[in-house]
Amino acid sequence: RPIVKGSHRFVLCAAAASAMSSTTSAFSTIPAPGKISAYEPPKWTHDILEHPPKGRLTLCNLPTPLYKIEPYALANALPDSKSSVGILNSLADNNIGLFIKRDDATHGVELGGNKLRKLEFLLADALDRGCNTVVTIGGEQSNHCRATASASRMLGLDPHLILRTKRANKVHEGEDEFGCIGNVLIDRMIGSKIYTCTPGEYGRIGSDGLVERMCNYLDSTTAAENPVKAYGIPVGGSNAVGTWGYINGVEEMLDQWGAMKSDSGATCSLDHVVFACGSGGTAAGITLGLALARSSKPKVHAIGVCDDPDYFYNHVSKIADDMGLVLPSYLSTVDWIREHMTVHQGKGRGYAASSPEELDFVARFAQETGIVLDPVYSGKALYHFINHVLEEDIESFRGKNILFWHTGGALGLYEKASSLTQTLE
Repeated sequence: RPIVKGSHRFVLCAAAASAMSSTTSAFSTIPAPGKISAYEPPKWTHDILEHPPKGRLTLCNLPTPLYKIEPYALANALPDSKSSVGILNSLADNNIGLFIKRDDATHGVELGGNKLRKLEFLLADALDRGCNTVVTIGGEQSNHCRATASASRMLGLDPHLILRTKRANKVHEGEDEFGCIGNVLIDRMIGSKIYTCTPGEYGRIGSDGLVERMCNYLDSTTAAENPVKAYGIPVGGSNAVGTWGYINGVEEMLDQWGAMKSDSGATCSLDHVVFACGSGGTAAGITLGLALARSSKPKVHAIGVCDDPDYFYNHVSKIADDMGLVLPSYLSTVDWIREHMTVHQGKGRGYAASSPEELDFVARFAQETGIVLDPVYSGKALYHFINHVLEEDIESFRGKNILFWHTGGALGLYEKASSLTQTLE
């Protein structure tokens, strides 16, 4: 009996050791965040997008979830609600399926959101060039700046952020301060060096010009024994390098969609794709990806949360040109983009300015679905799509499937806390 017990104990230990060895081996194959891997673009981009990036980092938790939203009537969840009509009732009434791609789940609170897909390529380029400092720009509550700062710190790069705010002069004079709300709190915790610019400076010099000036300043004012080599990233990470994050995102989404089945077991049609558009890189990647990857192309709806549609058509076209898009000589890039993407004006009161109706939609969407949208991008975009685009042309969507691409940004809710509190009371 002692021998049997001893043998049995040895078998268990050996199995455990084998499992531990296997687990250790599996963990050791996960790339470290700072390791650049050779990048192989999707086959459907070959010979059409001629300037793919060389390398990519592994920063995102992929694939992000994709599933059908099953809304529950607000009155059922909250009997004392002001309204018994669900905000998504019009979809059910018209047999419209609403699916969601959760790019708010690309990582944790400090990195999460759509910007991280772009940063996998942008920061790989920065490291490949031997840079030790990163400079980027955005609004006061910029999700992009927060994610860039966090990812840069993770990689040993020094983050410098230029934040646009109407309070820039007062902050500079010490009469006002940013405080520690939302994204700015994370910026500060990361140890970012924060600079400010006014909307006037932003418009007069341009975001790219401000980033270039800061890079040049840092490169020229550091000690010889500790030189700075700065890498500039445009607003939103939206350029020919960062946009490849959403070329990859489309490939990932299409793989997931191919496994989707209806209640009857049939393959689901992908009819419409909807997302917020702020700096154009996500729009460029999704539009190019869907146009090149699928013979049966869904209609792409970019909901502009700032600027106007013509600006986005032109900016997305420039990104596509910089990526090396090859088209027939008779077709201009902007005409091709207009053919494959529709930009809707959805900025409402303006960038990062929320109406009571938008905030009410964000709050009720969370109550009906359990999904939190941000007020600046996804919340504003989905509000406009459902209440304007869909309602004004319901026949174009009847019986169709819509995929909404959630781009993250929930930290922006904290700045709206007082207004949201009024909505929830």
